[in-house]
Amino acid sequence: MKFLNIPKKSLGQNFLIDKNIINKIIKIGNISKNKTVMEIGAGYGNLTQGIISMKPKTIYAIEKDKKLSLFLKKKFKDAENIKIINKDFLNLIKENFIDSNVIVFGNLPYNISTQILASLIMLKKWPPWYDVLILMFQKEVADRIIAKTRTKEFGRLSVLSNWRLEVQKHFDISKNCFYPKPKINSTLLSFKPKKINLLNLKNPHNLEKITRILFSNRRKMINKNFNKLFNKNKTVIKNLNIDLSKRPEELSNETFYKIAREYEKLFG
Repeated sequence: MKFLNIPKKSLGQNFLIDKNIINKIIKIGNISKNKTVMEIGAGYGNLTQGIISMKPKTIYAIEKDKKLSLFLKKKFKDAENIKIINKDFLNLIKENFIDSNVIVFGNLPYNISTQILASLIMLKKWPPWYDVLILMFQKEVADRIIAKTRTKEFGRLSVLSNWRLEVQKHFDISKNCFYPKPKINSTLLSFKPKKINLLNLKNPHNLEKITRILFSNRRKMINKNFNKLFNKNKTVIKNLNIDLSKRPEELSNETFYKIAREYEKLFG
């Protein structure tokens, strides 16, 4: 296919061009005719074309690049169920215009993929407006999202993702399936919101803060950072029954959630 211009590094543009992979991704969405679909970073509309063929009720195709959004409007001018939106998704998510139970697809820009995922986890209203997220990440980022405790990949991304979402890995995608070809392979993950969360928080950003501080020295014991968070409050240590000589990667997801809840009790 012809490309309008040189893909922009600043927007992390790597366009998926492999039709077999596109078809596999669309199947995972299980799109029915009454569904609303959103695509983050529609690019040249390769995945969009496949989504249209499934005839969903509405498609929101989000594309930040103005030239590409104009290209998409021209390409899909005859499709009545598609809305091309020329905005940054990170700004768009703050606007409450979206339907409920949306299927979200995204070949996420590598430079802001974790920021996009975090923004979808940190929504105040829960369960959220989306029914499932089907997102592509650099393989090393995906490995961090699905990492288990006591592994070198385990960190903030895994703790945050597993708090509110059921995460599933589907398959790896070769770098040869993209233009321009990135340096490393990608991985497709899906995320289903947990409708009931036993460890709820009034402010999701408290968990973000807890993980940021405790993982800031991931190879060291948590005692210094823990005491920094709680001003050496011994009651908290007793309530949590926590061993402060452990490294952050040795703690379970549940322990981080409990720490965040204790933090919320003291500091709101």
